[in-house]
Amino acid sequence: MNGAEFIRRVRRLGRKRNIAATLESARGKGGHQTLRFGDRLTVVKSGEIGKGLLRAMCRQLDIDPDEL
Repeated sequence: MNGAEFIRRVRRLGRKRNIAATLESARGKGGHQTLRFGDRLTVVKSGEIGKGLLRAMCRQLDIDPDEL
């Protein structure tokens, strides 16, 4: 999974749960962006995301990785 796909899936999950999922491109350096999911946030990189990083980002957003 890459960063854009992760963002799409989190936004879809947010619509399903009625939680705002917003992207802040200005708050990040290089190929990184900040993704807010309700009151939680994580930094998403633009390239490929490995399993460990995916789990860490989901933990920061309080999402089960299997829901994506």
